[in-house]
Amino acid sequence: MNLKQIRNATMIIEYANKRFLIDPMLGDKGIYPPFPGTHNQHLNNPIVELPVSMEEVLDIDAVIVTHIHLDHFDPAAMEIIPKDMKMFAQNEDEANQMKEAGFTNIEVLKEEGTLFGDIKLIKTPAKHYSDASIVELFRQLNTADEACGVVFEDEDEKTLYVMGDTVWYDELKDVFAKYAPEVVTVNAGNAQFVDGRYLIMSKDDFFEAVKVAPNAQFVATHMEGVNHLMVSRKELREYSIEKGFSDRLSIPVDGETVEF
Repeated sequence: MNLKQIRNATMIIEYANKRFLIDPMLGDKGIYPPFPGTHNQHLNNPIVELPVSMEEVLDIDAVIVTHIHLDHFDPAAMEIIPKDMKMFAQNEDEANQMKEAGFTNIEVLKEEGTLFGDIKLIKTPAKHYSDASIVELFRQLNTADEACGVVFEDEDEKTLYVMGDTVWYDELKDVFAKYAPEVVTVNAGNAQFVDGRYLIMSKDDFFEAVKVAPNAQFVATHMEGVNHLMVSRKELREYSIEKGFSDRLSIPVDGETVEF
């Protein structure tokens, strides 16, 4: 299993001889405005360049979009990715949005599992907000108010859990207990509004995941890519040392591959 950090939440996961592009944000540096109501309004998105060629990004077998927010599936990705590429969506509504963008080979992830070759992809829950008021804000902005995670299973690989955009909440304990993932990717940048409400895992949230999976290895992603991410790689590394889980944590820089 190889996990290559591309940029932000975008990764290429090589799993059981298949290559999956996760949450592609492929636009040029600075092409989009900052997210409204959030920190660092002087920074346009994405705030860094892609570290690899588009040819490498598109050398894949399938795309998984955990939810359609700009920093997970942007207009550039909708234009650049071949329209016959295998696409996995979190629900029918987002599958229809992909169809409207011209994609022709779309499948909705299921909680009971979806097969891609011999690989089983299992949709898992996610809570993309620390406060329920954020759901109403998403609806006012006419954007996704839910997200998902994905568990990867194959008899020849370790079980992988891509947590997706979520904060920590009790239901995630059930996911860890049911699937016992050996490798876990965490969207760890703690995207925030200026009032402190947050959208993805904080450092303390991350530690809760570590505590319920004492034998798992963790990979931090969704960091230092867009304007409202408030936890840096350096800060997370220092925190992991303080809390005693640095030996189980990889924090790849953009373009770096982690192998398990």
